[in-house]
Amino acid sequence: MFFQKPWWDVLRDWRAYQRLLTLFTTSDRARFWALGSLPLLWLLGAHLLPLLQMAVISFYTQFPVIDESRTTFTLQNYLTFFRRSVYLTAFGRTLLFATLVSFSTLIMVYPIAYFIAQVAEQQKQLRYLLLLLAPYWASYIIRTFAWMIVLGNKGLLNAILRWLGVIDEPVPFMYTSFSLSMGVLYVTILYMLLPLYSSIEKIDSSLLQAAADLGATPFQRFLRVTLPLSKEGIFTGCLLVFILTSGLYAVPVLLGGPHTTLFAESIGNYFSATSQGEWPMGCALAFILLLVMLGIAGVSLRVIRISGEKLL
Repeated sequence: MFFQKPWWDVLRDWRAYQRLLTLFTTSDRARFWALGSLPLLWLLGAHLLPLLQMAVISFYTQFPVIDESRTTFTLQNYLTFFRRSVYLTAFGRTLLFATLVSFSTLIMVYPIAYFIAQVAEQQKQLRYLLLLLAPYWASYIIRTFAWMIVLGNKGLLNAILRWLGVIDEPVPFMYTSFSLSMGVLYVTILYMLLPLYSSIEKIDSSLLQAAADLGATPFQRFLRVTLPLSKEGIFTGCLLVFILTSGLYAVPVLLGGPHTTLFAESIGNYFSATSQGEWPMGCALAFILLLVMLGIAGVSLRVIRISGEKLL
C-alpha cells in the first residue's frame, strides 16, 4: 500500500522530486538559486524594500497620502537640509563625535585585544573573550540605563568621589558630553574588539622572533611588525564603530543633553511627532545619512583592500 511505505521512500520515488534533484546536481546556477532564494527574498523584503519605500516617501510633500490624484513630488525636503544650519550642525557634530569615538575606542581596546591574542595562553583566549562578551548578552538599552544609575547625582561615581573627599556636592555627569561618550564607548567597544583580535591573532609569532633576532626592541617590533599587520583590523573596527555611532538613537536620547544632539535624534523627532505629515522630511534626513555612510564605507573598504595588497 502507498501509505505503508516510509515517507522518504515515497519522496524518493516521486518523479518530480527526481527531476528536481537531477537539476540541482547538474546545474551550478540552479543550485545557487535553490540555496540563495530564501536569503535573497529575506534581504529584499526586510531591507531593500523598506529603504526603497523610505526613498519614495522622502520626495512626498506629505505622508500618508490623502488624495493620490493630488500627490506631488518635491526636492524641498533635501534642500531644507542644506539650507537650515540646525541640520548641518547636528550632522557635522555627529561625524566629528563618531570620529572621536572611533579613535578613543581604538586606543582603549587595542591593548586588550593584543593581550588576548598575543600574550595570553591560547587555551585561555576564549575564556577572556567570553568574559568580555558576557555583558553584551543583555540589551544595550538595559546597559545604557545602568550607566544612568552609575553617573546620576546619587550614583556610584558621585558616591565614590564623595567618599574620597574629592567633592562635597554631586557633580552633574548626566546629560553631558561625558555621559554620552561613556555610554557610546561602552556600546561600541565590542565592534572594535573582535576585528582587532582576529587581525592580531593571525600574526605569525616567527616574524616577531625574527625582528628580535635582528636587534629590534619591543617597541620597534610593535611599530614595524605588529601594527602594520593589524591595519586591516584597525580599519574594520574603526569603520564599524563609526557607522554604528553615527546611527545611534537610544543612547543619545537617554544620556545626551540639549547641547549634544546627534543627527539620529533629529531624524527621530520627525517620526515621533504627533503629525505624520513630518515623515517625508524625516525620510529625507535618514536617506542622506544612509548615503553618506555608504560612501564612507565604500571608500574605507577600498583603503582596506589597497592596504592589504601593499602588505602582500
